[in-house]
Amino acid sequence: MFQFAGPDIALRFGSRKPIAGVFTRDRTDTMKKLDRRRFLQSTATTAAALALPRFSIGKPGASANNRINVAVVGAGGMGNYAVNEAGKQNLVAFADVDDERAAGAYKKHPDAARFRDFRKMLDKKGKEIDAVLISTPDHTHFAAAMEAMRRGKHVFVQKPLAHNIWQIRTLQKAAHKYGVITQMGNQGHTFDGMRRIKEWVDGGIVGDVREVVTWTDRPRAPWFIAPDKFPPVTEVPPATVDWDLWQGPVKHAGFSREFVHTKWRSWWQYGCGALGDIGCHTFDAPFHVLGLGSPTKIEVEREEPPGPNFIPMKSVVTYHFPKRGAKPPVKMTWYEAGYEVPKPKRWGKPGPMPEKGGMYMEGSKQTLFHEGMRPDKPMITPDERMKEIQPEINRIEKLPSLGNGPIDELFRAIRGEIKAPGSNFDYAVPLTEVVLLGALAQRTGRTIEWDAKAMKVKGQPDLDALINEPALNGFNYGEDLW
Repeated sequence: MFQFAGPDIALRFGSRKPIAGVFTRDRTDTMKKLDRRRFLQSTATTAAALALPRFSIGKPGASANNRINVAVVGAGGMGNYAVNEAGKQNLVAFADVDDERAAGAYKKHPDAARFRDFRKMLDKKGKEIDAVLISTPDHTHFAAAMEAMRRGKHVFVQKPLAHNIWQIRTLQKAAHKYGVITQMGNQGHTFDGMRRIKEWVDGGIVGDVREVVTWTDRPRAPWFIAPDKFPPVTEVPPATVDWDLWQGPVKHAGFSREFVHTKWRSWWQYGCGALGDIGCHTFDAPFHVLGLGSPTKIEVEREEPPGPNFIPMKSVVTYHFPKRGAKPPVKMTWYEAGYEVPKPKRWGKPGPMPEKGGMYMEGSKQTLFHEGMRPDKPMITPDERMKEIQPEINRIEKLPSLGNGPIDELFRAIRGEIKAPGSNFDYAVPLTEVVLLGALAQRTGRTIEWDAKAMKVKGQPDLDALINEPALNGFNYGEDLW
């Protein structure tokens, strides 16, 4: 049975043998090609008996000056971030099912090829593509990533990595089989604040941590809005949208403006609720720094959902993580908007906790806190205590900065400047599994006792269908990897 790697294990990348026997009459052209090949040599893994992917770097028609050839799946909304990063390289092609939503990206990059179906894009432009950046709704992450990886393309996938636990574990298997570099889009993992939190915990400033509290200002508009009636009103889709392709691997329903553009997060067939939206960000620091691994039990308190297949509009999810070596067990609680967040033991400030969300760890020595969904500016609370222990903090060796976000980190790994991105799938899969287990508890209203090795909820076989949802309409991949 498949077991995922621990949270600090990264994919290891080696080098490929250089390609010999390439000569041209023009020495300059030859050197350019050789430079491109040397660039490529650092991108493949050394996993034994695995087929190595083919990359366009160094091939005729590839971009010059070691720029990476990039395709973008999902060019509007969150895809704008990927489009901007891809534009710093060589943007080869777009795949987007919504012409209107992608119009800004198309205008900005008129020379990039345009497709609605990412499968056709990869079929026609695959030889020119090195990396694929995926920013679609949650339910199509898996299909797009699998299509790219099995063609040997490096991938960036927005959080949450996929829509169910079987999918994310299959993506991890695929990353190893196809020897590609992978990255999930939890931006805070590259922040300097993440480095500070790890320094303070590993350096003994915080002490033993047994409790973590996280909270969010979601669910709220514009992402989470219940329709006036269930099922929602449907209509003929706009001519600018391929609605069948938008739905992809799930059971098709009529087009409704209650599903798009951002509202899909509230519907279980498409999204994973507020946890899927924010959990990979806010859980990232405690998961990484404390080495939480897999929880054994997840409890939920929730408001009843407003209608079928819709998320609860507020809930509290409590995770129980067992002892890890010398580290004590940890209880981590997630509070959504509408619940009062308990204050840390060491706080000293009036009023409620910051409304926009945050995280704190209760250590045996100190309380570590950051405001917001990501670890931007962590601190020890209260402020006076931070000042008192500043000399002790200053003596801790600083971890190096990581740079300019997760996509830049992916590109650096492709170039061979680093071994692997921090949120490669060996890290991102177990982190996302924590998020998806909480979403499963929210969806069902049940306590989850999790058997990670068997990938099953103990005593609840009816939940198998949500752990591994059937993929429809020709988008079923990955069975051969198990």
